[in-house]
Amino acid sequence: MSMDEVIARINELAKKAKAEGLTPEEQTERDKLRRIYIDSVKASLVGHLENTYIVGPDGEKRKLGHK
Repeated sequence: MSMDEVIARINELAKKAKAEGLTPEEQTERDKLRRIYIDSVKASLVGHLENTYIVGPDGEKRKLGHK
């Protein structure tokens, strides 16, 4: 399932939840899809941060370290 499909399904479930409520199976599906989305965003952020450099006042580049 692509991320666009995941987002579309999350939105469908959100609209249904506001309009009429969700069944327990749909709530479980929504929770799983949200976890997939959150994990994807976190992985993307980590990827960006791993390729981030800080340039010091002397012009020296150093990689951003882990905290």
